[in-house]
Amino acid sequence: MERVVKIPVRIGTRKSVMALAQTEDIARRLSAADSALAPEIVKFETVGDSDQISKLLPHGGKGGAFVAEIRAAMLRGELHCAMHSLKDMPGNEETPGLIVAATLARDPACDSLVLRKGITLDDLKKSRGKGYTIGTNAVRRAAYAKRLFPEVEVIHFRGAADTRIRKLDNGEKQRLPGGGDIGPADALIMARSGLERVGFVSRIVHDFTPEEMLPAAGQGIVAVECPINDWQTRKYLALIDDPAARLCCDAEREVLWVLNGHCNSPMAAHSTITGDQMTMRASVLDEEGGTFIEAARTGPANKPRELGRAIALDLLDKGASAIIEKTRPE
Repeated sequence: MERVVKIPVRIGTRKSVMALAQTEDIARRLSAADSALAPEIVKFETVGDSDQISKLLPHGGKGGAFVAEIRAAMLRGELHCAMHSLKDMPGNEETPGLIVAATLARDPACDSLVLRKGITLDDLKKSRGKGYTIGTNAVRRAAYAKRLFPEVEVIHFRGAADTRIRKLDNGEKQRLPGGGDIGPADALIMARSGLERVGFVSRIVHDFTPEEMLPAAGQGIVAVECPINDWQTRKYLALIDDPAARLCCDAEREVLWVLNGHCNSPMAAHSTITGDQMTMRASVLDEEGGTFIEAARTGPANKPRELGRAIALDLLDKGASAIIEKTRPE
């Protein structure tokens, strides 16, 4: 009998429940695609995981907080590849020596509302001085929430998905970076795909439509990055790459690249494919949600970067650059 030699594939990931669930899915897909592969998951506690209080901006945004340390391990040769939520990967910069070698089929990209017991969606819509609060750590969600619920206070609220829901249910306050605290929250806005992965889909009260809250670029897509010259790992990862997710990834990240957005810019981009056509919408908001511009186009699905670039230029024509510069950290 021929002996199958197991080929190790070291996959780097964060220690959070959601990140581990995503990485385990990658490992299963690799094993199913090639029985000779033996994926090994290597857990990292990034600065974004260890510091659950500070805003992400001082750590370099989501890219610096959740991605930088794992990328460094790949460049040192300690990992073959690493899992990232595509929305957490900086879109206005490239990391020399690395490439996104696989994008998994897209999960639902929408944002969802989770409420504490005793609160309804109508309560938030008709707050009128009742002092309700919505918690989120994303500047984009915060800006949209201020547009949708102008009478509700939006507060900075961090933590893994399961941690945030526990804080919501227990009425726990969020510690602030400079001391003191804020909250508790009456509601949370979170990615539906994340809630599904950690088993909290039953807590969803409302899924926001793209008209209400346009998703972040890449939201719902899991990306697998690896060293650009590691052709063997790239060959393995190509086995689990989803062509439709790849096209959407390229289109949406092109918007971020052309706009040169940063982690403090409330920006959104989302694309869908029907037949051979891709339809895409993108938006830029100020931090309070008061200034809002949007653009939409349809084009050939096999030219995603061209579509993303055209939409980004439309946004620039409408004044996106001035909005982005106002939110850029000094």
